[in-house]
Amino acid sequence: MRPYRGRFAPSPTGELHFGSLVAAVGSYLDARANGGEWIVRIEDVDTTRCHPEFETSILRTLEAYGFEWDGPIVRQSERTVYYREVFETLKREGFVYGCACTRKEIADSAIGTDGAPVYPGTCRNGLAPGKKARAWRLKVPDMTIEYHDAIQGHQFQNPGRDVGDFVLLRADGLFAYQLAVVADDIGQDISHVVRGADLLASTPRQIWLYRCLKKDIPAYAHLPLAVNEAGEKLSKQTRARPVGTHDPVARLVEAMRFLNLHPEKTWHSLQDLWNWAIMNWSIGNVPKKQTTRSPDSTYQEKKHDR
Repeated sequence: MRPYRGRFAPSPTGELHFGSLVAAVGSYLDARANGGEWIVRIEDVDTTRCHPEFETSILRTLEAYGFEWDGPIVRQSERTVYYREVFETLKREGFVYGCACTRKEIADSAIGTDGAPVYPGTCRNGLAPGKKARAWRLKVPDMTIEYHDAIQGHQFQNPGRDVGDFVLLRADGLFAYQLAVVADDIGQDISHVVRGADLLASTPRQIWLYRCLKKDIPAYAHLPLAVNEAGEKLSKQTRARPVGTHDPVARLVEAMRFLNLHPEKTWHSLQDLWNWAIMNWSIGNVPKKQTTRSPDSTYQEKKHDR
């Protein structure tokens, strides 16, 4: 068995909210309860949406909540050369091809499992005369990819039908999330991925990338997603409030209860709470559902507070 090595990988597009805290707590407890390492990676590969001040705020909040990570912080924005190497490996093996299609040209395609249009394979067998590659896509198979999720159970997807060939290198020159996350998990020897259930639909694509690269696939566990009263994922777009640093014990207890871990006594020490939680954690006790309403009933500002 591989030594346990987990990670928390926030994107600095906003401050740490309750949903992100749940993902951090779940991944941290599973790593520590299994005697493993836990690293923090800043997923800022999309430099158009990420901001350094949010990274600073996220790290400051994690420290205030008593999280202790192993090794230095890794930032995707600093790993472009590495992503290029991985991309060229895939290209040499014949898994990647240039695509001239615009978003408008594929907008009428069927909608896939992730809510995006299924790419119809227009450029898979070569570019039309006079066309130049705008982006680069990975060929995916017309076959079912199955895996066992430690929380959500048996999962399967046919990426050929449900997603289509997906982008690895975008038209703006940035590497796509799917390539970056797999490359990083390989490069950092991640053995277990514990994250939100919003990424369930992405996992078969990532498994296919592992297979193309001939690398070991990590174990997956997808935590219930914290949603607001409207059933929307907590995010900057849905105006989720930051958890803040004023009462970390209370917010940690809320996150643990969300994951079906119930510290009933009054805790006066962050370290005591963490020690208790690590001793009592079991991934098998996490609710087997994809969404759960956040206990934060004040997730959205009123119009007159804008």
